[in-house]
Amino acid sequence: MEEIEMYLEEARELMDKSVNHCQQELLKIRAGKAMPNMLDGLMVEYYGTMTPINQVSSVTTPDARTLSIKPFEKSILGEIERVIINSDLGLNPQNDGEQIRINIPPLTEERRLGLMKQVRAEAENGKISVRNVRKDTNDSLKALIKEGVSEDAVKGAEAEVQKLTDKHVVLIDELVVVKEKDIMTI
Repeated sequence: MEEIEMYLEEARELMDKSVNHCQQELLKIRAGKAMPNMLDGLMVEYYGTMTPINQVSSVTTPDARTLSIKPFEKSILGEIERVIINSDLGLNPQNDGEQIRINIPPLTEERRLGLMKQVRAEAENGKISVRNVRKDTNDSLKALIKEGVSEDAVKGAEAEVQKLTDKHVVLIDELVVVKEKDIMTI
C-alpha cells in the first residue's frame, strides 16, 4: 500500500508540473497587451553564454501598448534587437542607442484566430502530458500485482489516478477559457 501511495503522490506532482508548464506557455502567447513576460524564452549571447533577455536588461511596460527594454550594458543592445526580430513573436523593435522600444499593435481578427489555435495546441500538449503521466503510473501500478499487491488495491489506485487526470485536464481547460477571453477582448 505504501508503494501505491508513493506512485499516486508522484503522479499528482507530475500532473501539477504539466499544468504549471502549460500555464507558463500560455502566458507567453500575447493577447494584444504589452507584458514583460512576452520575451520570456528569448535568449541572447552574453559573454559566450546564452542568457534570457530579462537577465541582461530591464524589461518594462511604460503603457499598455509599449515594451521598453533597457540593457544593463549597451554593448548587447544590437544582439537583443536581432533576437527579437528573428523570433516568431512578430514584433518590430526600435533601437534608439539607449534602449529598445516595441510598440505592440492591436490584434487583427485573423491574428486573434491564429492565437486561439496556438492556445488550443498548447493546451492539448498539456493534456497529452497529463495523460502520459496517467499511463506511466498505471503501468507502474499494474507491475505491483506481480509483486503481490492485491488487484483490488491496484484497481482502486487506478481509479484515483483517473480522478487526478480528470481534475488536471479541467484545470488546463480553465486556463484555456481565461486565455481565450483575454485574446478575444478588444
